[in-house]
Amino acid sequence: MSVDNTGIHSTGRAGTLRSADELRALAESGAAELGEAGFEQVVSWVAANFAVDAVAVACSMADAVLPHVVSAQLPDVDVLFLDTGYHFSETHETRADVARLLPVRVVDVLPEHSVAEQDGLHGAELFNRDPNLCCAMRKVEPLHRALGGYELWFTGVRRDEAPTRANTPLVTWDERNGLVKVNPLAAWSFEDILDYAAAHQVPVNPLMAQGYPSIGCAPCTKPVAPGDDPRSGRWASLAKTECGLHL
Repeated sequence: MSVDNTGIHSTGRAGTLRSADELRALAESGAAELGEAGFEQVVSWVAANFAVDAVAVACSMADAVLPHVVSAQLPDVDVLFLDTGYHFSETHETRADVARLLPVRVVDVLPEHSVAEQDGLHGAELFNRDPNLCCAMRKVEPLHRALGGYELWFTGVRRDEAPTRANTPLVTWDERNGLVKVNPLAAWSFEDILDYAAAHQVPVNPLMAQGYPSIGCAPCTKPVAPGDDPRSGRWASLAKTECGLHL
């Protein structure tokens, strides 16, 4: 997989994409058909209605459960990794394990500017002064740009992660990005993730065992005390709970 310096893969896997109206109708019918179906049935529905080259899996590399679940029925699927320039070394190691061990194509999605270039434009440590702008430039905009080549994306969003995610549907229409959004693990718990990873020997970020149940950029992610909100370590000292990818 070749990637240009803006993070858009240049192989052009997907052919002609269906219209927004067609995809929106498909999302609505899928949501009605699946109800609260299990994850395997959700992925089966996607495999029956979408070509693999029109599907992407978003993965933060906290664990590889979602890529494992999806690639079991959609081998060679694209796995999008938002390489923000601020990740822990353990996150990059997990990304390498995913690319090596799973039947997927890992695509590094890059921001328009490097960290050094961003520092020159906005000053150093923008994540401390304006974390929303930092996330917008290093996560939200690059992903939006990358998703333009697909009809559907899978996410690992779970309802138990935060009150803002409590009503996450299995299948929905993503108006902002203009494609179908599927959350097959929405009903899972954090323990379900760990159990599945152990049972299937799926790569897991080593930080997960060090008190990091939710892993983002290194400057903005802290360990969490046992029993606390799993996302309380994200932007712990700031009035911020979401990076903006799933709003």
